[in-house]
Amino acid sequence: MLFRKPPLFCLLLLMLCSGCSTNTVKERYPLWGEEHNLNADQSGSSRHMQMLMPDRSDSVRACLLIVHGMNEHVGRYGDIARHFSDRFIVAAMDMTAHGLSNAVFMKAHNNLEAGASAYDASDAYLEQAQLGDLQPLRDDLNLALNHLLNRCDKLSTDKPLPVFILSHSLGSLVSASYLMQPGNEAVKSRIKGIILTGPAFSVTEVPGWRGWFQNPFIRFSFHTHEHFLNPHDEPLPLLLFNQLLALITVPLHDGIFELLSLPGLRNVFSPTSPAWVEEYLSDSEEERIRQRNDNYIIRRSILRYVLGVEKEIIQFRQNMANFATPYLLIYSEYDPITPAWGNTDFAALTRDKHEHNELMVLTGKSHHEQLFSAPALRKQILRKIDDWLKQRLENGQD
Repeated sequence: MLFRKPPLFCLLLLMLCSGCSTNTVKERYPLWGEEHNLNADQSGSSRHMQMLMPDRSDSVRACLLIVHGMNEHVGRYGDIARHFSDRFIVAAMDMTAHGLSNAVFMKAHNNLEAGASAYDASDAYLEQAQLGDLQPLRDDLNLALNHLLNRCDKLSTDKPLPVFILSHSLGSLVSASYLMQPGNEAVKSRIKGIILTGPAFSVTEVPGWRGWFQNPFIRFSFHTHEHFLNPHDEPLPLLLFNQLLALITVPLHDGIFELLSLPGLRNVFSPTSPAWVEEYLSDSEEERIRQRNDNYIIRRSILRYVLGVEKEIIQFRQNMANFATPYLLIYSEYDPITPAWGNTDFAALTRDKHEHNELMVLTGKSHHEQLFSAPALRKQILRKIDDWLKQRLENGQD
């Protein structure tokens, strides 16, 4: 009976998936800094990093690590890196499966440098198959921080230079969850603050008519995974209902996602980025065009990876009250990609933990990539970040 008609959930997947898509890379990867290739493991895989330094070493006041978001890359952040590089050592690394840390994109870049006119990088998204959760990305973050600290310490003649993180979207979730994990205390003790832009502390809310069909499924998945073997402070009858519902639906849901992430099936059932996402990335048409033409951005996602991100958001929300690193939180009021409720929940639990914790809410705005806003707003955001970093430095980063 189950297979005579496709389950409603599978019908949703079929609506989301568009089958095979092509991604032809025609330009070399954007390099804006000194290149570093960091050995990630004994298998020989490496992570690609770029780094900028002030012209004079005596003008270095701190170190700054940029952490990119889901399916993007740090090559996009050249202007951001240059903005801070007059007084910071600025580094940024493509994490696992992203940018030049993705073997397919590295081949594309190398072929174009060798004189090729184009390279088919349609299979770049398959590198996500190794990402069942965000731990590989947290390991990358730790690798990047250690490398940056080594460079910082070589220039420090007095006391160790403070380190800050500038993160976006999924990169904010990776960074925040890393800072809350046990271990790597020597590294984390050097981090004196984090800027969180559009952090992935909530799940997407699809706007418009599409949301009428898709949002109930997204909310149902989030609700059941949030309650799966995780009792909440709720009346006993409701607790029992939620637990029973989760015990029935979560294994089925996870099994379907895992099945559709297997070789062969994932080529068909890995959804492409919906068309509406493009309209909510920036409030600048110029930036949206630039993003649309950037073929180093991945526009398909293996379902195992998507599910892993959802579970990471749930796990973070269960523990976010313990987040203690000073932060500047920047987000758009009506962003549907990472909706504001995740940020307001986070701020309600953590705002009073440090005197320098601040919020910058872009009232009335709905775009997700705040660092790629229209010029006037972008200048305002960078000025706010500058002021916050200056405040942290002048107050001894306590």
